Amino acid sequence: MLKLASEQIPFGVYAVEKGDYAELRHDRCSSITQLKSLIRQFRAQGFKVHANGKN
Repeated sequence: MLKLASEQIPFGVYAVEKGDYAELRHDRCSSITQLKSLIRQFRAQGFKVHANGKN
């Protein structure tokens, strides 16, 4: 499921998880700064973040 979500979001956050809870997201970012900020926000809440950056 995460692989499929990963393919849909080439640059942004596609999922977050914490314990037995996982949430698919559709957060597209327009810059690396915006992506890093979003990742930091989720990590501060205790989530493991699945994201795609520029490759």
